[in-house]
Amino acid sequence: MAYRIVTDSASNLVEEMIDEFGLEVLPLTFMVDGMEHRSYLKGAKTDLKQFYTMMREGKVITTSLPNMQETEDTLRAILEQGDDVLYLGFSSALSGTYQATALLMEQLSGEYPERTLRAEETFAASGGQGMLVYLACKKAQEGATLDEVGDFVVQMRDHLCHWFTVDDLMFLFRGGRVSRTSAWAGTMLNIKPVLHVDNKGALIPMGKVRGRKKSIKALVDHMEKTAIDPASQTVFITHGDCIEDVELLKLEITERLGVTDFVVNYVDPVIGAHSGPGTLALFFVGTEK
Repeated sequence: MAYRIVTDSASNLVEEMIDEFGLEVLPLTFMVDGMEHRSYLKGAKTDLKQFYTMMREGKVITTSLPNMQETEDTLRAILEQGDDVLYLGFSSALSGTYQATALLMEQLSGEYPERTLRAEETFAASGGQGMLVYLACKKAQEGATLDEVGDFVVQMRDHLCHWFTVDDLMFLFRGGRVSRTSAWAGTMLNIKPVLHVDNKGALIPMGKVRGRKKSIKALVDHMEKTAIDPASQTVFITHGDCIEDVELLKLEITERLGVTDFVVNYVDPVIGAHSGPGTLALFFVGTEK
């Protein structure tokens, strides 16, 4: 039975990959000074460099769930074509997107009893979610059934490692991730946090270092400890408009671990609104998350 893999724009996938796999991407919503925008529109090129410039200029950025009527229309169109749906969604510890979409799919399953609708939470975000969707699509290309791919995601999601750092703690403070005192002290002392996403999909501070270069090295240190056969992996990196730091990170990973295959993209506005310019995130498959 034919099926479509659906995800949301928190996956931060590059357009070429979306096209290659025939993915349907549900756009999340963000507002700049009260004006509503979609974080992804198929075929449209969003100027994310300009988005981060606006953040640096102090524009007020807020975020919200996908437009559920648009999500319903997208899912109905797939079901009316006679295809089943496997939805792989954004961590519920960070957004209500997964719960809202899964509830909608449950409602639609009653209207389309001949169709299979399966929702799986990735417990991931940004390139971590994107990498998990990428691996799921590869399984589908190999001929795996909808349930086989869904079961693969459940098995793999606790091994999809997220390690990241930010350049400005004040954005994490505004998002409620760190205290005001920690944010101010860290800014004054040039302290850079190292964080990861745990098995429940929540952001967890894991350490602090002084200076940007040490924070980049710390990301690779964590990868070196847990990555499974890193030289054979496709490694994902996302960033908040700091491509020079991406190149430093790639060089360190290549020299230490032999990785040569990277997928690099911006952190999308819905996540970037909370992590800020200068966010640098690394994703790979490891022995544990």
